[in-house]
Amino acid sequence: VSRRLLSLSLHVAPSREIRGDRLETVPCAGRARITGVKTEELINYMRGKHRDLQQSVYDYFNSRPELQTPIEISKDDHRELCMKQLMGLVREAGIRPFRYVAEDPAKYFAIVEAVGSVDMSLGIKMGVQYSLWGGSVINLGTKKHRDKYFEGIDNLEFPGCFAMTELHHGSNVQGLQTTATFDPLTDEFIIDTPNGGAIKWWIGNAAVHGKFASVFARLLLPPPTTAAHGNVSDMGVHAFIVPIRDMKTHDPLPGVDIHDCGHKIGLNGVDNGALRFRSVRIPRDNLLNRFGDVSRDGKYSSKLPTINKRFAATLGELVGGRVGLAYSSVGVLKIAAVIAVRFSLLRQQFGPPDQPEISILDYQSQQLKLMPMLASAYAFHFGTSHLVEKYCEMKKSDDERLVADVHALSAGLKSYVTSYTARSISVCREACGGHGYAAVNRFGNLRNDHDIFQTFEGDNTVLLQQVAGYLLKQYQEKFKGGPLSSTLNYLRDSMNAYLSQPNPVTARWEGGDHLRDPNFQLDAFRYRTSRLLHSVAVRLQKHSKSLGGFGAWNRCLNHLLTLAESHIESVILAKFIDAVKSCPDASSRTALKLLCDLYALDRIWNDIGTYRNVDYVAPNKAKAIHKLVEYLCFQVKNIAKELVDAFDLPDYVTRAPIGMQAAEDAYTVYTQYAGF
Repeated sequence: VSRRLLSLSLHVAPSREIRGDRLETVPCAGRARITGVKTEELINYMRGKHRDLQQSVYDYFNSRPELQTPIEISKDDHRELCMKQLMGLVREAGIRPFRYVAEDPAKYFAIVEAVGSVDMSLGIKMGVQYSLWGGSVINLGTKKHRDKYFEGIDNLEFPGCFAMTELHHGSNVQGLQTTATFDPLTDEFIIDTPNGGAIKWWIGNAAVHGKFASVFARLLLPPPTTAAHGNVSDMGVHAFIVPIRDMKTHDPLPGVDIHDCGHKIGLNGVDNGALRFRSVRIPRDNLLNRFGDVSRDGKYSSKLPTINKRFAATLGELVGGRVGLAYSSVGVLKIAAVIAVRFSLLRQQFGPPDQPEISILDYQSQQLKLMPMLASAYAFHFGTSHLVEKYCEMKKSDDERLVADVHALSAGLKSYVTSYTARSISVCREACGGHGYAAVNRFGNLRNDHDIFQTFEGDNTVLLQQVAGYLLKQYQEKFKGGPLSSTLNYLRDSMNAYLSQPNPVTARWEGGDHLRDPNFQLDAFRYRTSRLLHSVAVRLQKHSKSLGGFGAWNRCLNHLLTLAESHIESVILAKFIDAVKSCPDASSRTALKLLCDLYALDRIWNDIGTYRNVDYVAPNKAKAIHKLVEYLCFQVKNIAKELVDAFDLPDYVTRAPIGMQAAEDAYTVYTQYAGF
């Protein structure tokens, strides 16, 4: 009886302690009329301490219009222009990204975002040179490698490649077939491509400009010379520095076959190639030996006892590329949103009888297309900024739990953000009608160049499975009484509350203050994640008895992917709420609260079936959420110009005459491109 009375009392007057730490309610932004947004204040808050660094990139290309990528350009010309752009940025403008890769990654990612907005091919080429090729040398190598290669990589005297992917193996890195066999007689490794499926494929910088490659291969040790019989020892995948072209003639070195992967859907400024090695000999010192080394007499040593641990440590050091892609993808989303919103504000079609035509952004359908997207761009900005902070913290720490947390967070954000951006570019193109199909308005190039973001640095579906696996591992830790990572703190005290029956009273609350309370929004996101996590754990346990571990995982795969996406949405919302609270300017804080509410409630509405199925949201409340989303879209529309201006992108980056010029000038500018 006491237990039932307590349960009833909690339904009537919910305890504030039951959900752990609570966020303070932020005053409802809709109660106060938004009279204007101080754009400069919002710019300073959004771009933060690296604004000047990004501006130096924009200023350089603004001063060198001949280095801005034209609308029509051939593959070969684009590749050469891309190299000239990178050389100019480093040698002329004095911007040295490589120095930040290890010392201050946040600055490096800021440069990557700015450079990628100028030309995505340039952003990727810079990433290959500094984050992948250069990053593998300084992160997987030791002092001798840094001393020998750092300056040459930094000043572009040593342009290089990152040769991991093979024709038959992309995501499954442990299945790579390229071999590096140690020869104790000559103190060398012999790099071999054993079959056609082991050809290194899609290797950036390989087709034209690269002189070196970080080649990932299986390290093979011959049996001891004293043994009459013995097998070769496979020590797992390691990275090796392999010269691929002559430093003076630029011709391929003996034993190195280089082929051009040709014209691609996008990113044609990046010279992707294929590499095949035929008994290519390299010095033993070219093994990047941070996690494993071979002595002169052929003995292997490592502080990490197993192949799996060495492999995990190796890939953990390469997570920076994934962080950069997530961060850069947000930059692409911002560009698309700026062009589409500015066009929609100026473009007029139809209207009331005998009255002037109205802006197409005044139509509710256009608002529902673009305003949640604009809110998401802001949400992703704060989410990926948090990821960059965690990554910088990880680089200064040896905390294994932090490394695992950053790995899962980068995998989830990269997957979620790039998939959303890819869909959004097409929505923006459609929202701009026929004009959006013109190449000058950039949507075609943005869509084609960005599309591969969903595949390289980890296929998005594979990465989401890694997130789901991490969540299940943490879920298991919770019930063993172990510690949880900081990203999953909400599971510590709240799982039981989230898995209890929904409160029948709060399920029917539909007031604006309640729906816009960050406590309600975050609880709703975390409730969904917790239920998905618990239910998929039960399903996996059930199916593993008859199907085995692999079969059970495959049977529950869609469930697992939904779980991973739900968790990432929860993380993004939590960081957005924190950003709203931390904003020092009142007008900017009000605008950000409006966007945060739209981001949260739009996603709740999009998955309203889940909440209705478990009675977390009653029918009247669902209807209220839908109406509020429409209202918030209208409110955001009223300050949309200020919100896209706050992204502070230069005109030549958005390069959309219809969106950039005054209405009377747009026609003149646009028709120049059309040939009239």
